[in-house]
Amino acid sequence: MQRRDFLRLTALMPLATMGQPLIAATAPVGPIIEARPDGRPHRFALSHRQFLLDGQPFQIRSGEMHPIRIPVDYWDHRIQMAKAMGLNTIALYLMWNALESEPGVFDLDSGNRNFTRFIQRCAAHGMWVYLRPGPYICGEWDYGGLPPYLLREPDIRVRDRNDDRYMRAVARYMDAIAPRIAPLMASRGGPILMMQIENEYASFGHDLAYLEQLRTMWRERGIDGPFSISDGLSQLREQRGYLPGAALGLDGDTDFGQAQPIAGDAPVWIGEGYPGWLTHWGDATLQHRDYLDTLRQLLGQGRSFNLYVVHGGTNFGYGAGANADDDYGNFEPVITSYDYGAPINERGEATADYHRFRTAIGAHLGRQLPEPPPAPPTIALPELKARPWASLWENLPEARHVEEPQANELLLGQDHGMVLYRRRVRGGATLDVEGVRDYATVSHAGRYLGYLSRVRKPGLQAPAPIALPPGDEAVLDILVDSFGHVGYGAAMADRKGILGSIRLDGQAVRDWEVCSLPLAMDYLAGLRPLRQPVSRPGLFFRAGFELAEVGDCYLDMSGWDKGYVWVNRQLLGRYWRIGPQHRLYCPAAWLRKGANEILVLDLHRTEAGVIGGALDLT
Repeated sequence: MQRRDFLRLTALMPLATMGQPLIAATAPVGPIIEARPDGRPHRFALSHRQFLLDGQPFQIRSGEMHPIRIPVDYWDHRIQMAKAMGLNTIALYLMWNALESEPGVFDLDSGNRNFTRFIQRCAAHGMWVYLRPGPYICGEWDYGGLPPYLLREPDIRVRDRNDDRYMRAVARYMDAIAPRIAPLMASRGGPILMMQIENEYASFGHDLAYLEQLRTMWRERGIDGPFSISDGLSQLREQRGYLPGAALGLDGDTDFGQAQPIAGDAPVWIGEGYPGWLTHWGDATLQHRDYLDTLRQLLGQGRSFNLYVVHGGTNFGYGAGANADDDYGNFEPVITSYDYGAPINERGEATADYHRFRTAIGAHLGRQLPEPPPAPPTIALPELKARPWASLWENLPEARHVEEPQANELLLGQDHGMVLYRRRVRGGATLDVEGVRDYATVSHAGRYLGYLSRVRKPGLQAPAPIALPPGDEAVLDILVDSFGHVGYGAAMADRKGILGSIRLDGQAVRDWEVCSLPLAMDYLAGLRPLRQPVSRPGLFFRAGFELAEVGDCYLDMSGWDKGYVWVNRQLLGRYWRIGPQHRLYCPAAWLRKGANEILVLDLHRTEAGVIGGALDLT
């Protein structure tokens, strides 16, 4: 989705204030059919400036949601909610990096990775599908959906047909998923009407041959389309990024009059219309927008559209991505919640926008819509006292020696989590660390001295050298934590760890011991409880509790500082005192009747803290 500041404003204003009204002269004409997937082959085609289904004009009324961001137990509920709002199509991204964790290591079947099942559930509820499989998707997801293992090649060029390493990985990905997609195309009796080629490529490059090669690769694997691209109008103009023969999806723009000449006779539609917006750590508030007037005009003109998103869900685990300027400056990591201000909120409740949109769509269709299903039940957790349980410093893995700092992906083959740089140095010097990505705590002789942050937001100190107290030689610890990899624009080599030098009094220091801490499940399972009194931050806190019944809830982390939360060894995601998110969504499926456990790794606290219970994000 587009990040340019002017699109943040114009995409979300009522059309009357934009000076860009919908162009009635080029809008689809004739009756709009309301066919549903029924297991029989259907012909979806790009015709004269409109979509046709079995030869008749068809309006795509789509809402986007991503199965990887939704507990699998709630897939049916979210699809039913979209249908009850009057939509006829579900758009979804496939996040390549959620499906292939290491080269050739695929998981296409477990839990919410089983996108085939999700698409089949869409069909079971009478919903068509607009599939957006990448390889790049953006979506505020880690590395825009690309697998971070690509960054282990120091000079790799992603989204580039001339880099054989990248294209071989893309081919391997397509080989894995295409056999599951092809039988689900509408032409073969499935619900998939159309597939997107890449995503917002004009915001990255201008090599149309790359897009053409991706289309050819899909066709070679039995998927004939039709195909769509999606981008901002200004980027398409600047980069001349339209792929001939594809439907043209506009992201955040509604100037069909300017877009149609670019596409010729191909349909132009709203590839991403934004009823909400993303939120970064350190933003003043959770983001919301008003899209009702735009939706009404799209409906009135018979325009096809995709609401990005109708339901956002949650960036569980390490899923949250980040944005940055093309020079990697102004780094902005995305919060754990992907509520997005969407019509269906993070835990599946209908918002006020949902009811307004539903009324508008129902009036447009002239018929009564199905009633939305009730939201899943909630439970109120009591306040839980989480006490220090294990020390990171007592659970360090074996270190390796390195001459100088290097990116985690290159040095350790590590995609996420933390890394520790350790060395004995004398006190009294001034420490300066270049290229911290993305946050680091500094200790000397076991004494916490301060933090360094790549994020520039109110409430965070500006990065500055740290003075080591005078004293004898002692262990210097630099513990580096990472956020998600940048996933939009040209900054697509956002490696983590320490990318520059570590200097004392201006002199680069070499010879470090480095510990890899990806915080994987086997590491957590092997944690040894505290053996010594607590003396420094970097602690795991534990709270056990009993439940008679399970339900959705939120964990209130407003009394904590910065770190990670696991519930029954499932990683909910990150929290950070700078907000604006202080509550983490916990789905009922991650809880159990009887004994439960919450584990917190906080980078700054040393004393027991309270985890509050809540029923909503705010």
